[in-house]
Amino acid sequence: MSIDVTLQCLECQTSVEAWFLVASDGPIAGPSPTVRVERYTEHLRDRAERVGEAGGPFSDLVRRANLAYENDLGAGAIIYLRKIFETLTWEVAEIAEIETLKPNGRRRSFAEVLRKVNDKRNIIPQRFSSDGYKLFSELSEIIHGESSEEIALQKFEPCLRLVLGVVEEIYRDNVFAQAIEDLGWNVDNIDAIAGEEVVS
Repeated sequence: MSIDVTLQCLECQTSVEAWFLVASDGPIAGPSPTVRVERYTEHLRDRAERVGEAGGPFSDLVRRANLAYENDLGAGAIIYLRKIFETLTWEVAEIAEIETLKPNGRRRSFAEVLRKVNDKRNIIPQRFSSDGYKLFSELSEIIHGESSEEIALQKFEPCLRLVLGVVEEIYRDNVFAQAIEDLGWNVDNIDAIAGEEVVS
């Protein structure tokens, strides 16, 4: 479990930002789990400011992912990438009015929502759009301890590029959608228009 906190001294009132990577031998969400601090880093915000990675509204999560990577926290870095991917998908689903709940009120599976979102808004870059869920699976496997820290660190940069590719794809779609709306075209036909070939 990755925990970001601001700690404050009760006597001098000095605040310190800290990041803890906490592990458990059993289910961490179970009653009275036995936990241990695997690693921690202080002063995240001060160091985050020097990371110039683009990421739009998700730049803080990208900064934190990079900081974790710099501190050899492979799984911790990947957690932030999956958070970006998940959050983007659920937000686009809401904007595109895609049903995210089952009839019983529970959330639909992420795989199902991702497929519907990508069918409607093409958020997955074309080069791996045939299996966009594979990226989420890759991120999840690393987080759930199915890879060593060394492998997680090796996979961080390619996973970061793919996640930022999704961010860029959504940004392009939003810009395109706004341009069509400004021209008064039928926004519902955006996918059909985007798929047309331009004949020179």
